[in-house]
Amino acid sequence: MATPAPPGPTSLPPEGGRPALLRAVSRWQIVGLVLNDVVGSGVYLLPAGAAALLGGASVVAVALAGVAVLLVVLCFAEAASHFDQPGSAYLYAREAFGELVGFEVGWMTWLARVASVASLAVAFAQALGYLWPEARAGWGRETAIVLPVLGLTALNVIGIRSGVRTAVLLAVAKIVPLLVFVVAGTAAVLRGQAAGGGGAGAAAAAGAAGVASGSAAAAAAAGGGGPSWHALGAAALLLLYAYAGFENTAAAAGEFKNPRRDVPFALVTQIGIVTLLYAWVQWVALATLPGLATAATPLADAARRFLGVWGGWLLTIGATLSILGTNGNTVLTGPRYLYALARDGYGPRWLGTVHPRFRTPAVAVLTQTAIALPLALSGTFTGLAALSVVARLATYLGTAAAVPVLRRKLGSRPGAFRLPGGALVPIAAALLCLVFAASATPRDLLAGAVALAVGLAVWKLRRRAPEGEDAG
Repeated sequence: MATPAPPGPTSLPPEGGRPALLRAVSRWQIVGLVLNDVVGSGVYLLPAGAAALLGGASVVAVALAGVAVLLVVLCFAEAASHFDQPGSAYLYAREAFGELVGFEVGWMTWLARVASVASLAVAFAQALGYLWPEARAGWGRETAIVLPVLGLTALNVIGIRSGVRTAVLLAVAKIVPLLVFVVAGTAAVLRGQAAGGGGAGAAAAAGAAGVASGSAAAAAAAGGGGPSWHALGAAALLLLYAYAGFENTAAAAGEFKNPRRDVPFALVTQIGIVTLLYAWVQWVALATLPGLATAATPLADAARRFLGVWGGWLLTIGATLSILGTNGNTVLTGPRYLYALARDGYGPRWLGTVHPRFRTPAVAVLTQTAIALPLALSGTFTGLAALSVVARLATYLGTAAAVPVLRRKLGSRPGAFRLPGGALVPIAAALLCLVFAASATPRDLLAGAVALAVGLAVWKLRRRAPEGEDAG
């Protein structure tokens, strides 16, 4: 077991008799949390988009995207091994580059979390509409948006344990249908091959070949021997986005039992699991669904071919639970950014308080929900959602750039994780972030610029002393 670091600039500040956050989350619960955040609704739609852009090469592309994202994950793992406070990328940027840069990273990340709660609430109502038609409009839609978010909020107010247990349960509920899909789909393909090309497997293989040849034909028609640069860029963004969410893992580090040891473990473990799962799902989908590239519900459609009607329902329910699970994580982690910012003097002091009984940042949790729900019901979150591209860029690039600086500032702290190769991995991760920058539309950039300007105004209004310090 790693030796705890001595008290220093990264230690939790003294509480002065006030209630402190409860450290109750174990290593494997953190793994469940990060899996719940990363494996979202995207995996249920990824196979069609990747097949349309890359055809048969999409399986290899999915695996290579996981390897590429590993570079950024490793930067987060090293940075997390230095800290036991909440805040994740905000904390890393603040310690490396100072208060202003750190605040802007934290501010942008929290705004993206608010937009995420709103958009996922709407997406859940839309997905539920396939199972319960009343959820598509009117009172049914409003109920499907409001009740789940209020339920997730209540769970995260009454205790970190209840929020984490719910997140882990939802992670299992969303991954089990995917495991059934890949195991049963693989068996169907093998049975078809063993039968000499007959049955579901052969039809599936023919469908995969059709997707691949169709993609190649489209590329040839465009005048190239392979996918166009535009298609490759779109595919890269699609694949990289499917792996996003890991950056929020350490947002609640103040409630993890041993965050400096367990967060790096959870980050590296999840990227291995997710990469294998995504590539396997892509292979099965290609091998079992003719016309995959144009399927609106690719996994449910493929499951119906080799599992029957119940397989389609299983994957439909899995997609719905996947959205709910990801939103559960957002309701849990988002307020921790707000809490960390408030404790450092940004915004009202009460946002940085801990509930005396539940030991959670209850006011921050309730505040985020109070902002996100009206956005979801009104639909006005769409403009705010444009921040997600810029916010992720700030989070990833800020952390990759912070790693070499933190090495110089903090040195070789006991138990800290250090990447081999010097600055090679952080530089490669920073270059990968430029892929996200290249995808930003003028609307994304404008939304980001406005948010940064508002953030600068908030930063200038900082209280004289952060929470936990004596006012001067």
